[in-house]
Amino acid sequence: MFYKVKIKDHIRVSPEKFGMDLKQAVITEIKGKYSGFISKDLGLVIDVSGVDSIGEGIIIPGDGASYYNTTFSLLTFEPEMQEVVRGKIKDIADFGVFFSMGPIDGMIHISQTMNDFVSFTKDKVLQGKDSKRSLKLGDKCRSRIIAISYKDVANPKLGLTMRQAGLGKEDWIEPDLKEGAEGRARKPVEGKGGDRSGKQKKE
Repeated sequence: MFYKVKIKDHIRVSPEKFGMDLKQAVITEIKGKYSGFISKDLGLVIDVSGVDSIGEGIIIPGDGASYYNTTFSLLTFEPEMQEVVRGKIKDIADFGVFFSMGPIDGMIHISQTMNDFVSFTKDKVLQGKDSKRSLKLGDKCRSRIIAISYKDVANPKLGLTMRQAGLGKEDWIEPDLKEGAEGRARKPVEGKGGDRSGKQKKE
């Protein structure tokens, strides 16, 4: 999920930026420090969304740079368990799909790509045996996050699934939901007397 996070930090502005507008110089340094930053608490930093305040500059002897106590906002992406995300297929292997969500990639095991027996072709296509559905590079899909690992903080691992209703290739979602609604409408109603015809038994 995307978040706007407020941060307070001492931002170092190097001497070569002293001729710049102060706010622009501070934003440049924030981007250099936080761009691509990943942590379990913040998630992945995407960009600086704004600067709220910049305090007085302080020069530390022997450094030459100026430090500003700055309050600013970052746009971040923090994956959450069971979150439904949109993205596209970046690559396909015989064991599954590499799924790009924009700021970060995830992995969908071949068994989680669709409700079918799935085969892999040399053209990097996954083909369903009974449904005849296929997945190829660049397909836009909807998936659910089912595993998150920050064991390597610099390279978090995400596991996803597309087997549930409302997930999968965008072309599949509407027909699947329609089929599910029709199936529920056809389900017989049980009457108060327990007769599956829906009629109450007479005494």
